[in-house]
Amino acid sequence: MPRDIFILTENELRNAVRLDVKAVDVVEEAFAALGTGKVVMPPILSMAIPEANGEVDVKTAYIPGFDGFAIKVSPGFFDNPKLGLPSLNGLMILFSAKTGLVEALLLDNGYLTDVRTAAAGAVAARHLAPQAVETAGVMGTGVQARLQIEAAHLVRPFKRVLVWGRNAEKAAACAKDIAASLGIEARAEKDPARLVAESQLVVTTTPAEEPILKADWLHPGLHITAMGSDQEGKNEIDPRALVAVDLYVADRASQCEKLGELRSAIAAGVWKGGTPAELGGILQGQPGRANEDQVTICDLTGTGAQDTAIATFALAEAKVAGAGSVIES
Repeated sequence: MPRDIFILTENELRNAVRLDVKAVDVVEEAFAALGTGKVVMPPILSMAIPEANGEVDVKTAYIPGFDGFAIKVSPGFFDNPKLGLPSLNGLMILFSAKTGLVEALLLDNGYLTDVRTAAAGAVAARHLAPQAVETAGVMGTGVQARLQIEAAHLVRPFKRVLVWGRNAEKAAACAKDIAASLGIEARAEKDPARLVAESQLVVTTTPAEEPILKADWLHPGLHITAMGSDQEGKNEIDPRALVAVDLYVADRASQCEKLGELRSAIAAGVWKGGTPAELGGILQGQPGRANEDQVTICDLTGTGAQDTAIATFALAEAKVAGAGSVIES
């Protein structure tokens, strides 16, 4: 029996899905589902291809109540720019949760991952950052630096942004883009310690392998969202910071133990707290930020549940917009 499979290109997906409150709410729904303990989410499949300086990650999850589930394939080949090619790309395949048949092929080249990653940062800020955020800081100058600040501004409309990066010119360009996008003050900050001191919300978005944010810089009323550490060997946050804060929250504890900032704290021998709180648990009513003076960290490594949620949302939005092409199988 012939059946329809939707094919959506990156441009079609960019037109159908925006980084907005709807996208944040969709990703929050995924985290809330994770907090129930009923989501089926296997460990990340990761394969290195050292001869090509490449890696491939595969993520998936089944969320009860969703009509479908996504399998996301994310290649990263980091010598590609030498060939005039992007280093990151990828796609999502959406399957029916009732029949297992393919429903859609989302050729997003990583765009949906960018959106759901930034949206996850907004979920963390919405539930863990202090209510009063005047200044936000971002460490890093790439795509996620811009998107994380844009997403956080949706839930905590701060008035000023500070940007730090190892390259001063890139930091200045990032600040200029943020100012133009959000219509607020944004400037580059050369001293990362000063950036943290003047901010109530800080997002780290780098591939750093040595800490760029020190435990000595923590101060009352600070929230940190760390999203750069998603592979073994990466480490943005001083391991001592995880035990110095009032609350450390993982997106998925089992992943953060292997890939996130928690891995570095365990390796350094400073983490003695056992299994940490998870963001989904906070959404299900577990204790979160208790007052404006507490210091919190959220460790985001990226979950398959986010991918299923954003892929399902993207297909629905694209259908409403009349986007995509259909093939019979």
